[in-house]
Amino acid sequence: MDEIRDVIEGKAALLETGDAKEVMAHYAPTYVDFTLAPPLRQAGDGRDPAPLEAWIATFEAPPRREVTQLEITTDGDVAFATSIDRLSAVPRGAAEGFSMWFRVSLGLRRIDGRWLVTHEHESVPFEMDGSFRAAIGLTP
Repeated sequence: MDEIRDVIEGKAALLETGDAKEVMAHYAPTYVDFTLAPPLRQAGDGRDPAPLEAWIATFEAPPRREVTQLEITTDGDVAFATSIDRLSAVPRGAAEGFSMWFRVSLGLRRIDGRWLVTHEHESVPFEMDGSFRAAIGLTP
């Protein structure tokens, strides 16, 4: 499980360096991606760092991602992991930054001896009071 923990925490740490190519090295060549931003489903291409580079460029500096409450389950060459992560960043042109917590579920497979992300799902709860606003003020 240490290998899987290294993949998950390693890709989070690499995000802060802004090296999208190195972050994407932790993903399978094709993967399913349910991110916080629309659309509902995205087909991920682990060989193409361009979408991640474009997202990183929307911030004054690469964002920081903190992985907490990481739980990992494995069976053979398949693993499932959940965590509560925090993203902190300053949007380009903004006077101040933000920090928000969100939920993450990952599916990983051991491919050619390496654990790679094959499924990533990130979500933020929303208010059930009829406003449907994202509940970004939650903390663990």
